[in-house]
Amino acid sequence: MTQAPHQAILPPGWDKPKGYANAIVASGRQIFIAGQIGWNPANSTFESDAFVDQARQALANIAALLAAAGATPAHLVRLTWYVVDKHEYLVDLAAVGSAYRDVLGRNFPAMTLVEVKSLLEPRAKVEIEATAVLPD
Repeated sequence: MTQAPHQAILPPGWDKPKGYANAIVASGRQIFIAGQIGWNPANSTFESDAFVDQARQALANIAALLAAAGATPAHLVRLTWYVVDKHEYLVDLAAVGSAYRDVLGRNFPAMTLVEVKSLLEPRAKVEIEATAVLPD
C-alpha cells in the first residue's frame, strides 16, 4: 500500500483519533467530490435501505470518482458525512468501519459527521462529500 501523500497533524498531548484525523496538510491538485448517496450511480436506484449498505455504496461511489480523476483513497484529505439518524450510524459502527476499510482501506482523512433532518433523495440515509489532493 502506498504512503498517504499528505500529513496528519496531531498537536502534542492530544489523543490520537480513531478512524479519522483532526487535521491534514497537503499540497497539489484538488479534487472536490459532491455528496454521494448509497445508490447505484449507473441507474440511480437504491439496492438496499440498510444504513451500512448505503454507506458502503456511497464510499464505493467516491472511490470510483477518485479513480476517474487518477487518484486513490490515499489521496483523501476530508470527508463530511450527513446522516438522517445518527443512532443508525452508531448502532452499526463496527459494520460501518468494516465497510469503510473494505472500500477505502486504512486511509483516515479529516472527517465530520452531521445529523440532518433529511436528504434530497427520500430513501437516502447517508450522503458523503469528499476532498482529495493529488500531490504536485
